[in-house]
Amino acid sequence: MDVLVCLKQVPDTEAEIRPTADNTDINYEGVKFVVNVYDEYAVEEALKVKEKLGEGTITLVTLGPERAVESIRTGLAMGADKAVHLDDPAFLGADAYATAKALAKAIEGMSYDLVFCGMRAIDDDSFQVGHILAEFLGLPSVMGVVKFELSGDKKQATVHRQVEGGMEVLSVPLPAVFGATKGLNEPRYPSLPGIMKAKKKELKPVKLADLGLGEGEVGEQGALTHVSKLSLPP
Repeated sequence: MDVLVCLKQVPDTEAEIRPTADNTDINYEGVKFVVNVYDEYAVEEALKVKEKLGEGTITLVTLGPERAVESIRTGLAMGADKAVHLDDPAFLGADAYATAKALAKAIEGMSYDLVFCGMRAIDDDSFQVGHILAEFLGLPSVMGVVKFELSGDKKQATVHRQVEGGMEVLSVPLPAVFGATKGLNEPRYPSLPGIMKAKKKELKPVKLADLGLGEGEVGEQGALTHVSKLSLPP
């Protein structure tokens, strides 16, 4: 079974976040970056699926600048097999829509039976990329998954998600996109052997030209929403 995991690099939750002098962006100077915590749950669940089946390939898919390689290597050290990095200045400045569009175009040409992602990213908290990605791929999607069970024939999954006043249980045909959240599992720490192996695992860079998309379709130009101003709370 081929499993894809969408992984995002985000500022550390303990980092001091401040806007730039013109209040149009975040000042990332001196900020430490980490793997989005919800994406760690996604990576761990993919690993659990592979371990239970005893076979399969886990591929990380990341859109981000060159520094995102550090977080990709963390996911590989946890146990993922290989990674694809959408690394092109044209991808930067994207909103959820433009991000999902680029990710979907990269995923279209890949083999997959399952797609995991974090329910949300802790930097922008948009809660949108997973659902939009599924729409582009023509797949069903469920976010906020706290329990995941694969059927014996591997053609569907039963998932639980917390809703107000109870637990919702859904049977979903595969392939599908699932958004992981706290409670689904306990992400493992990368081992020293895993860290050493991660350095040798395949990490494929993908440029805009490789996707067959125009500059006006991705990044800031392809975004449907734009931030006009940022400010610190009073």
